Amino acid sequence: MMKKMPKILAVITARGGSKGLVRKNVLDLAGMPLIAWTIQAAKQSKYIDKVILSSDDDEIIAVAEQYGCEVPFRRPAALATDEASSLDVLFHAIEQVPEYDYVIVLQPTSPLRTSTDIDNAFEMMILSEADACASVCEVAKTPYWMYSLGPNKVLNRLLPMPTGGHRRQALPTAYELNGAIYLIKIESLYTEKSLTPEQTIAFEMSRERSIDIDCLLDFQKCETYLDQESHDETRCSPTI
Repeated sequence: MMKKMPKILAVITARGGSKGLVRKNVLDLAGMPLIAWTIQAAKQSKYIDKVILSSDDDEIIAVAEQYGCEVPFRRPAALATDEASSLDVLFHAIEQVPEYDYVIVLQPTSPLRTSTDIDNAFEMMILSEADACASVCEVAKTPYWMYSLGPNKVLNRLLPMPTGGHRRQALPTAYELNGAIYLIKIESLYTEKSLTPEQTIAFEMSRERSIDIDCLLDFQKCETYLDQESHDETRCSPTI
């Protein structure tokens, strides 16, 4: 007998009070509001069963509904402050829409994450029998060459240099969470109180598609990338 497929809830988190780039979630990015890129990717996934928005903002809610995202509740004001915990926001969303096995958190600030990324991350997690998966990218600059400043501006290495590691090619590859995908068993989320508990597996994405939009410069980088992709597709299209 075929094993029953788990039910996956996608939660898109988008509060109204963004400070780095005002109203960023509804800004036009290559013809669509920023948040629409994430809604589109979630709805095109072959594994996600339900896509919902957690927001306190009327305009964000209206745009999300326009692009087919369900909004079954309004986020309470207490969960829309700078001090509010992202876990509390997620627990609140899950409790409004119960009876799912997994939750995937999708932030609108990662518009270059695709439905293929989502599906591949889920398949990787299921095959590895892990409880959680998070997307990562290789860091632009190795942390082995980074320092903190001690008293009198004395340089202190953040990490001990590995033997023979003074050549970049000899250093271990370092990764960082890119914020695009957090996927976890809901049971584990409640037990561990973390989106990245021990034994979380990594789903690797390229640095180019790992842009996390926090400020105007990030937004402009994303526009440039999408514009370049559009031109590349045009050049590769066959003429008739």
